[in-house]
Amino acid sequence: MTWTQWLILVLIIQIIHGLATWKLYIKAGRKAWEAFIPVYNAVVLMQIIRRPRWWVFLLFLPIINLIMLPVVWVEIARSFGKKTYLDTFLAVVLLGFYSFYLNYFIEVEYEHERELNPKSSSGEWVSSILFAVVAATIVHTYFIQPYVIPTSSLEKSLLVGDFLFVSKFHYGARAPKTAIAAPMVHDTIPLLKVKSYVAEDRREKSNTWKNKLQFPYFRLPGFQKIKRNDIVVFNQPADTMYHMYKPADRYYYKPIDKKTNLVKRCVGLPGDSLEVRDGYVYINGDQNVLPDRAQLQFSYLVQPKSRQFNGRVMEERYDITDPFGIINSQNTYKFMAISDDA
Repeated sequence: MTWTQWLILVLIIQIIHGLATWKLYIKAGRKAWEAFIPVYNAVVLMQIIRRPRWWVFLLFLPIINLIMLPVVWVEIARSFGKKTYLDTFLAVVLLGFYSFYLNYFIEVEYEHERELNPKSSSGEWVSSILFAVVAATIVHTYFIQPYVIPTSSLEKSLLVGDFLFVSKFHYGARAPKTAIAAPMVHDTIPLLKVKSYVAEDRREKSNTWKNKLQFPYFRLPGFQKIKRNDIVVFNQPADTMYHMYKPADRYYYKPIDKKTNLVKRCVGLPGDSLEVRDGYVYINGDQNVLPDRAQLQFSYLVQPKSRQFNGRVMEERYDITDPFGIINSQNTYKFMAISDDA
């Protein structure tokens, strides 16, 4: 969807909100028209439910709003005396349309001085967990995200399985493109092993409504530009895997922000000319000079004279950790990646 289409959708949602709550606004001592004005109605609503105004910002923050909206729906019901577990359940399951019931079909009274603190230990636990999830999702989505090195392409600098934290705000965090997705996970939900996002990943169904709920590309301003030889994390543009560690039974066409994350070294920038000569990278005619920690690795075909290579010995003596094996009847070994030091 384009920004214009999203703006129209937001306006429609604001109208629905106004129709569902204008009587409730009046009972809370506000004006009916205040329920229909975009953004301003959210500010007024925070006053009605007695929550801080900065919640308004969270309501319009992608992914975070998926957590905050159910919270606000429940808070609306509780502000008008509906505090049972059934009321909470209906407010969430009916996606906020429970407010229509409160607005039109029953008589409710606004509680000006309702107790905001949970009355039970379970309520305190839920509040604490929600706060932690919101805070962690903000950090995870817009500031710093943990990654595990998936491949050996940066072997000797970063090893397969290494755990690292990656800054998003240095280069400018990319806002999520997938509008409906589980927080703090990538393309699959752990344990459940199901998709973490709402989108159609079959090419023949790419025009469904699910795929239209995509935000336009937007990146927040950063304070540092990518330099040559920086190690960067990005989504593999041509990725069609279900996820990194599961063989795909078909091609999966995922949203760009849900494609497989790769960790690579940036050797060229826009406008550079890039060549590979005899296994070495040349940028603008000059051989690329790698940092001290980086080591070039090459593939080799080796035919031993009298004995086989032992994997444990090769790792302990030569630090060869990439796979190798016999590829033909002449006992020829192929080493996928060996550094000059080895």
